[in-house]
Amino acid sequence: MPEFSPRQNAVLEQALRLLVEGGEKALTTSGLARAANCSKESLYKWFGDREGLLAAMIAHQASKVRTFERSGERLTDDLLRDHLELFARDLLVVLAGDVSLALNRLAIGQATREGSKLGKLLLEHGRRQIDRRAMALIDQGKRAGLLRFDNADAAYHTLYGLIVSDLHVRMLLGEPGLKDNARQAERAVGSFLTLHGTQKQSADVLGVSAGR
Repeated sequence: MPEFSPRQNAVLEQALRLLVEGGEKALTTSGLARAANCSKESLYKWFGDREGLLAAMIAHQASKVRTFERSGERLTDDLLRDHLELFARDLLVVLAGDVSLALNRLAIGQATREGSKLGKLLLEHGRRQIDRRAMALIDQGKRAGLLRFDNADAAYHTLYGLIVSDLHVRMLLGEPGLKDNARQAERAVGSFLTLHGTQKQSADVLGVSAGR
């Protein structure tokens, strides 16, 4: 995933705001340059054409879903649970936000339009980047002896399904998001660890759940 400077991140936030407030037609190079107080030349230099700008906007949005990967960190039961719950909370917050809902609704509306690339960009620079980081975390959990599974992709999609369920579809249809993302994240991760944790990990999670 590309890393943007603080100035570039600020510009991308303005681009996302324009998209949410005015739709795709509001997201023009001139309009963004005015809103972000920068030159059109800078926009082209940083992001390239319109497709590059959309890809950067999506990548910036996806970067808000964290997994706290740290090179060389020794993963423990508590750290794994903390990282998974952080991922789950961030994912729910991002999916429920006006920006993600606007991007997804726009992509759905363009799905049958010939030449539309927004759906593909959302998958490549959004969902798949989020998936990749989360799968790296659960792979690390398996290497540390804290998780067990035969197929990392299947295990990750179990985690994703436990976190999101049908919430995103309902939000796209106009329902409000959850009042307590932290509680949903905690429950989802607890269920995931019961299914895929090692015997000790599963016992710890069940003991915590029973004590609540």
